[in-house]
Amino acid sequence: MTTLETDTAMTAREDTPLFKLHERGKIEVVSTVPVRDRDDLSLAYTPGVAEVCMAIHAEPDLVNDYTWKNQVVAVVTDGTAVLGLGDIGPEASLPVMEGKALLFKQFGGVDSVPIALATKDVDEIVDTVIRMAPSFGGINLEDISAPRCFEIEDRLKAALDIPVFHDDQHGTAIVALAAMKNAARLTGRELKDLRVVVSGAGASGVAVSKIILEAGIGDIALADSKGIIHKGRTDLTPIKTQMAGLTNRANYTGTIEEAMVGADVFVGLSAGKVDEADVAKLAPDAMIFAMANPDPEIHPDVAHKYARVVATGRSDFPNQINNVLAFPGVFRGALDVRASGITENMKLAAANALCDVVGDEVAADYIIPSVFDPRVGPSVAAAVAEAARQDGVARI
Repeated sequence: MTTLETDTAMTAREDTPLFKLHERGKIEVVSTVPVRDRDDLSLAYTPGVAEVCMAIHAEPDLVNDYTWKNQVVAVVTDGTAVLGLGDIGPEASLPVMEGKALLFKQFGGVDSVPIALATKDVDEIVDTVIRMAPSFGGINLEDISAPRCFEIEDRLKAALDIPVFHDDQHGTAIVALAAMKNAARLTGRELKDLRVVVSGAGASGVAVSKIILEAGIGDIALADSKGIIHKGRTDLTPIKTQMAGLTNRANYTGTIEEAMVGADVFVGLSAGKVDEADVAKLAPDAMIFAMANPDPEIHPDVAHKYARVVATGRSDFPNQINNVLAFPGVFRGALDVRASGITENMKLAAANALCDVVGDEVAADYIIPSVFDPRVGPSVAAAVAEAARQDGVARI
């Protein structure tokens, strides 16, 4: 690109509202106490701060009372699976991580710090997060590619006594479960009555499958790019091998299209397009959750021809499956009780809270609340906090 072309491109960006919004970043650190004179300075910093340091040294739990630790989350990525953009690197991931921090504050009152790591090595990522964990009350893993994300989360959960939450997995799963429960209620069924086909066995597909199994779904056929995952396949990763043992009681061994015949629910988490002829083979009163962004696996115009309920990952259609409905409230609730981790029951409680927000207003175009519904964050937080107490992971 010539200098003139570069200057023209820069000018075009500077004149675009989108780029203007992102100028100099979207978040900042703001003081919670004033420093107006020497007395304030001596209390906020030296010499007064030394007394607080020594108190924490003598009683380590005081760090939660006299620092920001229990009010702040680290949003950690390696930039390998950013949105639908793929492996774009740590620097290019920062606008997304800043956006995540913005949403944490806006919808959960949770402060967070974006941290983009210049490594893809699992051991290095785990070691780095462990070393910086004393500064944070929770770790939100973000946009880390599968299958590495599973190992990273599992190892951090085992090593740390603070919540570790991979939002691409569990945030999606919580919201999808809530939407599915309300859709089932709308159509006069229970989860145990439903057979589900999940397109995509990456982080989100595995997590959605696990949580709906935990909630009592009838059966799941989980598919990757090579077809339905089943026990007879010899090309499975460890996590897919695990899923083969948990899913597919109907023992499908062929393509996803074959499993879609008579299925009650299609869940798309892969961006793999589905032909209309195969959509037409779903059961009556079907549910289609086509969540690929920006192009759903099944366009809503097509989906509505054959399904009673349609959801996507897009904000310009009803029933958006949006993680922001979950993660701010999940962390708010976990931090409020100083939870040592996030249990399966806490995730299920979050999903139930989202269902309850919709309540009796449930309709085909309203199976999940709006992200701007002010009841969402507090409801999820309260449910998560109570579940943490029931599970014995709350420390206050």
